[in-house]
Amino acid sequence: MVIHESPHAPIALSGLTATERLFQGLEARGDADVLIEGPTGRSVSAAELIDQIRRLAGGLEARGYGAGRTVAVMLPNQPEFVTVFHAVLFAGGTITTVNPAYGERELAHQLADSGAELLITLPELLHRGRAAMAGTAVREIAVVGAVAGELSLDDLMGALRAEQAPVDVDQHVAVLPYSSGTTGMPKGVMLTHANLVANVDQCLALVRVRPGDWTVAFLPFFHIYGQTILMNLFLSAGGGIVTMPRFDLVLLLELVQKYRPRHLFSVPPVIVALAKHPIVDDYDLGSIEVVMSGAAPLGPATAELAAARLGAMVVQGYGMTEMSPVSHLVPFGSPRPGAVGPALPNTVFRIVDPETGEDRAAGEEGELWVRGPQVMKGYHNNPAATAATLAPGGWLRTGDLAVVDADGHVCVRDRLKELIKVKGFQVAPAELEEVLLEHPGIADAAVIGVPDDETGERPEAFVVVASGAGLTEAEAMAHVAERLASFKHLSRVTFVEAVPKSASGKILRRLLRDRVAERA
Repeated sequence: MVIHESPHAPIALSGLTATERLFQGLEARGDADVLIEGPTGRSVSAAELIDQIRRLAGGLEARGYGAGRTVAVMLPNQPEFVTVFHAVLFAGGTITTVNPAYGERELAHQLADSGAELLITLPELLHRGRAAMAGTAVREIAVVGAVAGELSLDDLMGALRAEQAPVDVDQHVAVLPYSSGTTGMPKGVMLTHANLVANVDQCLALVRVRPGDWTVAFLPFFHIYGQTILMNLFLSAGGGIVTMPRFDLVLLLELVQKYRPRHLFSVPPVIVALAKHPIVDDYDLGSIEVVMSGAAPLGPATAELAAARLGAMVVQGYGMTEMSPVSHLVPFGSPRPGAVGPALPNTVFRIVDPETGEDRAAGEEGELWVRGPQVMKGYHNNPAATAATLAPGGWLRTGDLAVVDADGHVCVRDRLKELIKVKGFQVAPAELEEVLLEHPGIADAAVIGVPDDETGERPEAFVVVASGAGLTEAEAMAHVAERLASFKHLSRVTFVEAVPKSASGKILRRLLRDRVAERA
């Protein structure tokens, strides 16, 4: 067995809950602002945030949503997200974070599978929540803001809870985000307090955040990247966050110019815009020292172009929801285009032949396996998927093909999985195929990801039209668009006589990818 060690000194694992770790950073800031709502300028101080978390935790507990209960939050980036997230954890509960772009079908699945009993969302999403809660454990929906006759977040505030509700940090599931797989619906990833706090402190060993540093958060908090690396890491380190409810290039540039962040946490499509869009030259972005890219591979040429234009280091990290999410990160100060870096502190990895299970030598391609304190407890309600992903010895099979060089730096080459990544969001081909096959005019369907300069990848469908049906490309695309979130919408539909499959019935997606390559 060839185990690659981290070059970094191990960190001490604190044994704190995620909220206790957050309070360490907040308590050092006193009355200083730590959250600013970018579009409005509305601010929240560290002392106010602690008070809000404690009062909401007390109110949730009094209403029956305390220890052992699951609460769903479906909000964009705004100060209330932080309050809700940590109040649930402080009360001893579990929080499941939901993409506000989800349609009724996707929301209903997550609510039902997670066992959430309370949903907290925006007034404009109330109708979707009501439609999706049928047949689930959800008892109430609360909205952020005032709506006549509706339960509000303010209504949930109660008597201040002074101390963290007792939990076993190694076993209690703090967060239940949902990660798409190559088959079936998204799976709940069970992340404990120990997972979350370990990953914050592992990353802080390399991401040097100073108390009082600001960053601009357009990466969504419902996604594990924004949740750990922005929300939890920055506040736990005593930094401040300017929130953006959604990505908007002009607003991002305005906020960077105004609040002068040293760190910018991003994804490849945004880095492409920073490297190429002419409007960037109209703003002073000189405060940025480091741009960290994650969620999807960043091409070396794009990284170098962005670094030259911004006068900043552009580095990559690697991770997945199942690792809270980071396992590898290029050290700041030593950018290496194309690489995702060596392992974080307390993390080891292997490169394993996916066919034989034997370890591969440096420079040889294999599946990346990772072990560390940030690795998930398992998949919720899915022991089969857990067994397929977690190997004996605590190893997480990532499903990604990678190579390691003599210095311990990893380059991710391709995915064993068939997941499509659109702007860093995971899209399961099987989910799109299932929706397509619900259409009476579609006899068979297969979906693959095709390269896209702006989004990384886009889903494309290959469809067999049912006999006698007069299906058009626009109709097939609309069928998906009406049922799924926008990042899952099809970019193209190609009609074929048959979907290529193996003798066992498995879709031969490589043949479809070859067809796209020939077309290009």
